[in-house]
Amino acid sequence: MAITDLPVFQVLKSKMQWHQTRQGVLAENVANADTPGYRGQDLKAFSFEDALKARTTGLETSRTVVGHMHGSMLRETGAVKRDPDHGFEITPDGNTVALEEQMMKVTANQMDYQTVSSLYSKGLGLIRTALSRNG
Repeated sequence: MAITDLPVFQVLKSKMQWHQTRQGVLAENVANADTPGYRGQDLKAFSFEDALKARTTGLETSRTVVGHMHGSMLRETGAVKRDPDHGFEITPDGNTVALEEQMMKVTANQMDYQTVSSLYSKGLGLIRTALSRNG
């Protein structure tokens, strides 16, 4: 089993993928800020609990002898879901995108991604350090 297959790292990877997808959705909102009738969108909030539950789909072998390796073909399920974004204002042409609001979301999303990425890297570093000192 690879270190990155630990559930905590799988959930952190899912969170980073969620932030990447959200960045694309927010970019679409900014790109369509002047499109008449365009309704801004956002993603359903990420839930660590749901991400852990999603890891139960697939095949998993059982160990009959303690010395045997444990294998699995678990995969994450479900796509990222979009929720309509109810902006601060609606223009006369029906557009709900406020650039200021979208840019605040983009910045917050980028900072959150960097935080999760840092947690992932530091977690791997801690495990590598622990393994190198015990070996």
